[in-house]
Amino acid sequence: MTYAKIERFDYILKQLEVHGKIIVANIADALQVAPETIRRDLDELEEQHLLTRVHGGAVQYTNVRTEPAFLRKLQMKKEAKCNIARLAAERICDGDTIAVDTGTTTVHIADYLMAVEDITVVTNSIAAAAQFNLAIEERRMTGKVILLGGTTNPRQSSVAGAMTLEWLGNMNFDKAFLSCGGIMDGIVYDYDLDESLISQKMLENSKMTILLTDSSKINSKSFYRICHLVDCSEIICDATCPEEWQAYEEMWTIGSGGKS
Repeated sequence: MTYAKIERFDYILKQLEVHGKIIVANIADALQVAPETIRRDLDELEEQHLLTRVHGGAVQYTNVRTEPAFLRKLQMKKEAKCNIARLAAERICDGDTIAVDTGTTTVHIADYLMAVEDITVVTNSIAAAAQFNLAIEERRMTGKVILLGGTTNPRQSSVAGAMTLEWLGNMNFDKAFLSCGGIMDGIVYDYDLDESLISQKMLENSKMTILLTDSSKINSKSFYRICHLVDCSEIICDATCPEEWQAYEEMWTIGSGGKS
C-alpha cells in the first residue's frame, strides 16, 4: 500500500503522541517506505514545530532550543559560514596570538589562511585544532597550535571545564574569534554553559574580539549569556545589520567582504 505524505504525517504524529519517541527504521517498516522518505518527513515536520529531531528518529516537540550535534550543524548554512570564516582569516596577521572558540564557523578559519607567519593558535575546539595543524602541514601558515586541556565533549568536538578555564586565565591574546548560539537585545548567547565561560575568558584576555555569526542567530536567544554585543570589536555576519540594531552598525561587517 502506498501512503500519501499527509497520511504519513498523520501516522508519525499519532505514534509520537502514543510513544513519545519514534525511530526512523520502525516507521519506515510500518509504512513500507524508504528510511530516507521518513527522514525527509521528519525534517519537514520539525520545520513546522510538530516534533523535534533526534539521532535516529524524533521526539515530541519542545520549544527549548538545544544545539544540534556538531557534524549535523557543520552542514547548516555552510556557504555563509565559509564566507564569514574567509573574512575572519584576513584579520590574522604575522606574529599574532589568537584564541578560537568552538563552533561550526570558527572551525573554517584555518581553511583560508595563506602565507601567514609565526602564529600561535589557542583553542578548545578539537576540530579547529586539526584544521590549523593541516594549515601548518600544507605550509599555509607557520607557528604552533595549543589545544586547551579539559573534559571532552564529543558532540561538539571540543574541550571545556575548570582545567580549560585555568589554562586560559594565564594567557593573553591579540585577537579572539568567537562563535555564538544567538544574539538578542544586544546580548550574545550560547547553548552550553561551560563553553560560554570559555568564550567569556577568551574575550576578557584579548585586545580585540571578533564575533562570527550567521544570520540565523539574529534575534535568537539560547541558554547562556556570553557578553554584551558592544564588548566585541567587530561582528562578521552574512547579512546586513538589522535596522533596529543601528547602534552596532559601525562594528558590523558583511561576510561577503563589505561593510554594511
